[in-house]
Amino acid sequence: MNKMNSGKLKQADLLTDLTEEIVDVAEAHHWKFHVFNSAFPDNTFSKETVYDKLYGINFTPQNCETISIVFLSNGKMVCPARIHFFASSENSEEQSYIYSNSVKTQYAGIQTHQVIILFFRYLSNKYFDDFELSDESGYWETNDEEKMKKQFQIYNRLTDDFALAFETLPAKEGEDIFTYLERLMKNVNDLQ
Repeated sequence: MNKMNSGKLKQADLLTDLTEEIVDVAEAHHWKFHVFNSAFPDNTFSKETVYDKLYGINFTPQNCETISIVFLSNGKMVCPARIHFFASSENSEEQSYIYSNSVKTQYAGIQTHQVIILFFRYLSNKYFDDFELSDESGYWETNDEEKMKKQFQIYNRLTDDFALAFETLPAKEGEDIFTYLERLMKNVNDLQ
């Protein structure tokens, strides 16, 4: 399931506690993590938007993409990779990409996805303002475990069907990649 999140830290002096809590959870689950700076200078946010120094932490649950809880000096949550691509852009829409994160948790499984959502629910209440998260499984929005499980089943079946189609339907001679992929997707849709 993909998740998109954005927001800001409630207060600059909360960063150290936030980072320590995430490290504790990451260590308990044997997740890799990387701490950037764990305190803002003088425990205050900067009024300027500066992209060259990051605050917070990344962590990576097993079989999951890396999750960033990383902030700029102004306290706004950002995606470190998107800073690299869009910080110098003069296009305001492209610059806005910096302030959202996307994470695929599908391959980590239902239990890990649920732990991550519950963890974000806890963190958002304690540490974040203007926090938004969109969860394709619907668990963040509804807290409905059955709905989450059904959505995981749908995505897993779709992935399995696409893999099967890819393995059993080779490209035809002279068929370009787009035509081939369209044929694969039609086959997958026919299986549904």
